[in-house]
Amino acid sequence: MPPTLASLLRNPALKLAVLAGGDHLDEAAVRWVHTSELDDPAPYLEGGEFLLTTGLKLDVGSPEALARYVERLAGAGVVGLGFGVGLSHDTVPQALVDAAAAHRLPLLEVPRKTPFIAISKAVSAEIAADRYKAVTAGFEAQRELTRAALAPDGTAALLARLAAHLDGWAALYDASGAVVAAAPEWAGRRAARLAGEVERLRGRPAPASAAVAGPAGTEDRVELQSLGTGRRPRGFLAVCTEERLDTSARYLVHAAVALLTLSLEQSRALQDTEQRLGAALLRMMLVGEPEHARTVAGRLYGGLFDAPVRVLVAEPAQVAGDAVGLLAERVEAAGMRAAEPVLAVRDGDRLTVLAAAGGEVMPACVAAIDGSDDLVAGLSAAVGCAGVPGAHEQAERALAVARRRGRSLVEHDEVGSGSMLPLLGDDAVRAFSDGLLRPLREHDATARGDLVASLRAWLSRHGQWDAAAADLGVHRHTLRYRMRRVEEILGRSLDDPDVRMELWLALKSSG
Repeated sequence: MPPTLASLLRNPALKLAVLAGGDHLDEAAVRWVHTSELDDPAPYLEGGEFLLTTGLKLDVGSPEALARYVERLAGAGVVGLGFGVGLSHDTVPQALVDAAAAHRLPLLEVPRKTPFIAISKAVSAEIAADRYKAVTAGFEAQRELTRAALAPDGTAALLARLAAHLDGWAALYDASGAVVAAAPEWAGRRAARLAGEVERLRGRPAPASAAVAGPAGTEDRVELQSLGTGRRPRGFLAVCTEERLDTSARYLVHAAVALLTLSLEQSRALQDTEQRLGAALLRMMLVGEPEHARTVAGRLYGGLFDAPVRVLVAEPAQVAGDAVGLLAERVEAAGMRAAEPVLAVRDGDRLTVLAAAGGEVMPACVAAIDGSDDLVAGLSAAVGCAGVPGAHEQAERALAVARRRGRSLVEHDEVGSGSMLPLLGDDAVRAFSDGLLRPLREHDATARGDLVASLRAWLSRHGQWDAAAADLGVHRHTLRYRMRRVEEILGRSLDDPDVRMELWLALKSSG
């Protein structure tokens, strides 16, 4: 620890004696020793000094002047006053002792045989020893962090050592702002409550840092540091301490930032390689070669080929922003947290994800997309690996439906189990329907017959003349005549099932 007046008193070579303020000798560290014979040395002080004087310029006959002198020293942040006797004064003036006691300023008598330079050297030696000790401890702490980072579970071990050295807690966030690890373990809940602060830091180019208040209800003081060497952060480190970080603690945090950044960048290089391999594997599966994909993947993605999977295709809902890039980061982070293999391939503004149907990644994807204003996606049903091409088509169709319905996410089950009529709601289908039925509506507007209603009734009764005529309240011969007029006007035969299908869908889509 840095030198204090108490440590100077314990130095037998100095032979110092306490005259006042003996209860405050350990309250402040001695930053430096300064000698001054001025009656007002305050303008030349920074605070934290042990001031030495022989009282040469002091008006020792005026208690008021001595009181003002002590008041100025206390106001300047002086930690103590050393008065040398045997030169200007044989003893320390009692008025000075009383003033020092009144201002709780430690006053030490310096004997004639103790030169002021000896006190300066003693303080300098203690400061140097304290700094050396701090540097040595800092180097040892950094070595501990490095050894921890090289352990099998390096990130968790590093955070544990960092938290122990800082007597606080530490947490690591991934690029999306989700908590990856925390030490101690209970700190994960507190770290998760700082998601908003991490999100604000995520929007700033790396490296960036911020000091923030901890979660409500705590007295935490948290410092956030972005991790990574590129413009976009690869992750974030949070450290919490009760007090502001001192120099040695800050060096330790910087060492942790460097080690975590190195780890993340190495992981990124490996992930880039895995990404290229994953893209190749996904393409193999999409063209119906799952066994070739399994052979190429080996053990890296082995678990992904042994269980039902689902395919998700996502695109940006609007041009601005990089919502797809953020989704890709979240997919990657979810896979890392769950230790679950996943294929996520980005092609321009489109992201294709293949993940286990019963795993944690796909629900995380759905949660990130559902209700979003920035993304639109389609999700397939669960299939075996041989069914991935069909699942991809399902996801594409669901994506198209999501866009038409103005929704962020549509699952294939919604398309397959519900009515297909909502799929006919786009402008192109309505234009086709209006064009197909326009001749009949023009006929009904200028002549008798009500051909559109008659056609609707006949089709709804599957061509049963009596039932359809009864619905219309006309004779079946009248209905037959009207259907012949429909064929004449449209130039198409109602005996053709495709014609009947198109007419029925036209009637349904146009209302």
